[in-house]
Amino acid sequence: MTGSDSSAADRSLLSVRDLRVVIDGLHILHGVDFDVAPTGVTALLGRNGAGKTTTVKAVMGLVPRTGSIRFAGSELASLPTHLVVRQGIGYAPEDRGIFAGLTVAENLRLAERGGDGEPDYRLVHELFPELERRSGQLAGTLSGGQQQMVAIGRTLLNRNRLIIADEPTKGLAPKIVAEVADVLARAAQAVPVLLVEQNLALVRRLAGTCAVLADGRTAHRGDTAELLADEDAARRLLGVGGRRPGAAAPAITEVNL
Repeated sequence: MTGSDSSAADRSLLSVRDLRVVIDGLHILHGVDFDVAPTGVTALLGRNGAGKTTTVKAVMGLVPRTGSIRFAGSELASLPTHLVVRQGIGYAPEDRGIFAGLTVAENLRLAERGGDGEPDYRLVHELFPELERRSGQLAGTLSGGQQQMVAIGRTLLNRNRLIIADEPTKGLAPKIVAEVADVLARAAQAVPVLLVEQNLALVRRLAGTCAVLADGRTAHRGDTAELLADEDAARRLLGVGGRRPGAAAPAITEVNL
């Protein structure tokens, strides 16, 4: 670890170094390094297939991994998923994991973690009052944005110290994306968030720092606003922001939030 890496790790809530994943003989991650700030939102970016979802699954212990995963000073790389969760990491997966045939209240109740203090329904309902109003509604009848409230709300019940949100706006209409942006902004006021996301408008709004993956490796780490303001870097790392000579620079956002 270099001096700058060591300094960043010392200031981080989550510090990942040389993270590698091999599944069925296929090398997916080849040495991923990044840090998650102790407040606000940190974004994990990259083109499709760069290894973002595999990275967060590796952090959670959902795929075999090697390397170092230090969280609040504790090493997690050898721990199974249930013990990673016990350290205080809440995970909202890419498909949201909502039980459509259960009510909102039942979905939340299933997320209660025994032996971790009383579930914090006050915080969840304070951040997302709509969930309290819709507690008896079947989760499958909610909008995409409301379902994302349930997914994020479940991670807040157990006083987690970090939320990982994987592609929370995937497949959602622009109006619902704006709802989810508000959901994440409210959640990040209470708990730091590691956000895996393709929508750069949302990333620009929420994330102070970011890491960019390419081909299973870390290609960039730094300030989010600086990266998205650099047309050449955004085009090279994310495949956006290119323009013809003499043409106006295109927006690198997908929707306006």
